Amino acid sequence: MSEPQASEQKSGNDYKHTLSLPETAFSMKADLPNREPQLLSHWQEIALYQKVLDKNRGRPEFRLHDGPPYANGTIHHGHMLNKILKDIVVKYRSMSGNYVEYIPGWDCHGLPIEHQVDKELGEKRHTLSQADKRKACETYARKWIDAQRRDFIRLGVFGAWDQPYLTMNHDYEAAVTRMLAKFSDRGNLVRGKKPVHWCYVCETALAEAEVEYENHTSSSIYVKYPIRKGLPTLLEQWLAPRATEAASLIWTTTPWTLPASLAIAVAKDADYVLAEVENRKNKRDVILIADSLLEAVLQAAGAKLLAKSSPVKGAALCQVVSEHPWLFDRQIPTLLGEHVTLDAGTGLVHTAPGHGPDDFHLGRLHNIDPLAPVNGKGIFTSEAGEYAGLHITKANSIIVANLDKADRLFNRPDQTLTHSYPHCWRSHTPVIFLATPQWFITLDHAGLRTQALKEIDATTWIPRWGRDRIYKMIETRPDWCISRQRAWGVPIPAFFCQTCDEPLATGDVMRHIADIFEQQGTDAWFIKRVEELLPPNAKCSKCEHLIFRKETDILDVWFESGASYSAVYKNSPLRQVEHVVDLYLEGSDQHRGWFHSALLCGVGAQNRAPYEAVLTHGFVVDGQGKALSKSKGNYTEPQKVIAQRGAEIIRLWVAGEDYREDIRVSEEILQRLTESYRKIRNTLRFIFGNLHDFDVNKHQHLLGDATDPAGLDVLDVYALHQLEVLTRKVHKAYAEYQFHQVFHLLNTFCAIELSSFYFDVLKDRLYVDAPHSVKRRSAQATLWNIGYTLLRLMAPVLCFTAEEAYGFLPKSERLPTSIHLCDLPPLRESWFNEVLAKEFSCLIKIRDVVLKQLEEIRREGKIGSGLGAHVVIHANHEDGQILLKHQQNLASYFIVSAVEVEVGTQDVSTIQANIAAGKKCARCWIVKTDVGQHIVHPTLCTRCAEVVEILSSQKEHS
Repeated sequence: MSEPQASEQKSGNDYKHTLSLPETAFSMKADLPNREPQLLSHWQEIALYQKVLDKNRGRPEFRLHDGPPYANGTIHHGHMLNKILKDIVVKYRSMSGNYVEYIPGWDCHGLPIEHQVDKELGEKRHTLSQADKRKACETYARKWIDAQRRDFIRLGVFGAWDQPYLTMNHDYEAAVTRMLAKFSDRGNLVRGKKPVHWCYVCETALAEAEVEYENHTSSSIYVKYPIRKGLPTLLEQWLAPRATEAASLIWTTTPWTLPASLAIAVAKDADYVLAEVENRKNKRDVILIADSLLEAVLQAAGAKLLAKSSPVKGAALCQVVSEHPWLFDRQIPTLLGEHVTLDAGTGLVHTAPGHGPDDFHLGRLHNIDPLAPVNGKGIFTSEAGEYAGLHITKANSIIVANLDKADRLFNRPDQTLTHSYPHCWRSHTPVIFLATPQWFITLDHAGLRTQALKEIDATTWIPRWGRDRIYKMIETRPDWCISRQRAWGVPIPAFFCQTCDEPLATGDVMRHIADIFEQQGTDAWFIKRVEELLPPNAKCSKCEHLIFRKETDILDVWFESGASYSAVYKNSPLRQVEHVVDLYLEGSDQHRGWFHSALLCGVGAQNRAPYEAVLTHGFVVDGQGKALSKSKGNYTEPQKVIAQRGAEIIRLWVAGEDYREDIRVSEEILQRLTESYRKIRNTLRFIFGNLHDFDVNKHQHLLGDATDPAGLDVLDVYALHQLEVLTRKVHKAYAEYQFHQVFHLLNTFCAIELSSFYFDVLKDRLYVDAPHSVKRRSAQATLWNIGYTLLRLMAPVLCFTAEEAYGFLPKSERLPTSIHLCDLPPLRESWFNEVLAKEFSCLIKIRDVVLKQLEEIRREGKIGSGLGAHVVIHANHEDGQILLKHQQNLASYFIVSAVEVEVGTQDVSTIQANIAAGKKCARCWIVKTDVGQHIVHPTLCTRCAEVVEILSSQKEHS
């Protein structure tokens, strides 16, 4: 199988220097959309992935743990980016001598799937049993697992695709349950009533990672709470002559939380005053407010300052008791709150412990039970009095109007504020804080948070800023709410005493349930009776009664996926430290998602992070940096891109971009990458096209580790040095996960070092010298080494092209049948030659000047090509020594007919290009004075005449 090769055609005495292209050559036309599926079928037939594992079995293990995507739709560009990055790592590590078992996974539980199934079921969902609904969710998930798996395989991603891990598998569910048992053992699993992010559309609690911040327009109101007692003497004396009551003034953007208002918080060291004002209705008010915020509030409310008292510190207001704005029998104490700031509002914070974490903690300090008169659908309960039965979104405007009617509203009722506000990631509706009974993992018990922060510093973060991001999240995050009010997931294996409602959720109970799950799956929880699930002799730890009911909540899916390392690697004997993974690789949003939950699971279960290193990539955006969207017309389905260009171009796109930033994709970018791909492919085409008659077994001494640079032409020795420099840089780039450098290094080497210089110079030896000449074999051996090295270096990225081209590489029996069964090229000190590299740096610099001179006389019409020129170099001493050393090769390096070197004392070398003397050889096209001296071949130079005689003799004897 060969590529362009020299052939000499004789027509009378006219020899033409031509190239022929055998039909079996490595084609310039890639035809990737058709060839890639053929290679995939071949890989499957020969079980290539298993062969890779077998080759490396017993070698050091490297674990890249796959973060499970949701099984709820077709793959998108982010999926392609993520999976190809992982595949590059897997292939690089495998070719580096590591045993790398890539086990892909899918996140199968949770709201996204259940929400979609509910939509498909319609009204039928209300009549289905939980078991039947869960079966529908499983069917839905499996459909998309199959679809996504096909697409991932189409991208050339190696892995255990026939044995992935699924979060709905029985053994996985059991592993998650055992992980939860460990948290129970250490005392970090508790049940309590705390405010959590709540979606009233999905009717469930949300984790931090399930909350997205979007702009939202809210009511912005200042509300008066009449003060009934406890003003400091200074303020009391100032107020007395005015014969009017004062009011604590609060600010809120959530009027619906006012029915749950139980206190007012102030800042301990802030200055507060009583201010007499003329309000927007031209009436007189006296308000208690932070002095520094008075002016801004008056301006916002359209009020005018008449007088104000001397200030007092917030600490002096602890005895102040106000009255709820409409619930007159509710006394509102004033409390000191560390969370109170003076950057907005009034400095007095309305406190509803049932609707906010800061409010809850303050209430707990003062033994105030949280009040949350809102149900899971966002509708007020009877505890909200006159607003019972109203949805909070509808009640907002009614509450504001009633406040205005009762003269409790200080500003206009129509004032609003647009601000960043938490929204549910699924329904995209504003979330609320709602105090409901939930299961929590407490972060400050048993040193969980402290140890997690230590493990962050013990982890390698790529890029480094990932450390700071997750550190701040762990440092400040509240307790982890792990319960969800849904059906599709792993149930929380807890029971409640029917007599005293005490929970039974010990580690032993959970491990007992885990054994059931491992055999029967989590459906058993919903099908079996309590008596069939409880361990023998179970009794309430509080009242010792024996009758229990099951918990109906399921686990947060982030806990499920966070426990994945334990589920996937639980049986691996290859690590002394249990369940340690070398690398997690996901998008930057996973700092508050999977990286976050996995860290807490790892520390909670084994007191260390589950990963050694974490690599983060950005998001995929269009060419202008905008989010991809079908509605905006800047999104093309991945399947269409692959069908048009092939997966190889997608792989090149992934490798060619700096994944640490957002990754841009557009038709223009893909077209540019396609052109780069063609240059790389053309390089391979040249190499393998010139190895058609190269016998690896006969020339083994010139190849690979046996190569003796001293036995090669000096240009070939330099080419091997350049190849060694490339190999070292690519090794380093792969090791540091700098895949964009791998692409640029390979691209530059092919375009500059090879095509622009080495190949250009080499053509004369390859096409003109006798086939078996020492110099031609030296060139071919070097090309073989370059080709074999390039294929191995590019294989992790261009897995299809490297495999296809490997089929055209002349091979001995010692070479594997697939490029992916090869190791990366080793570092060869014998190929590294800095002295020669410095000499060629000088020669190439002079060559560039020569080419410019040739272009000038070509434009003048004096020559047709560089071979028509004779170059005279007036060299300085330093350049001259190098030029003289390489004198016999200068004409071929510069691709001219003759080079004359004159060494002088000048500081700068100068170059002069003249018309070459002699005649043009009909075969090599070099202008020489010996053309015409051969009687049989009068149009050839002596060298070409001798080669033609050799070729004729060989033809006669064949």
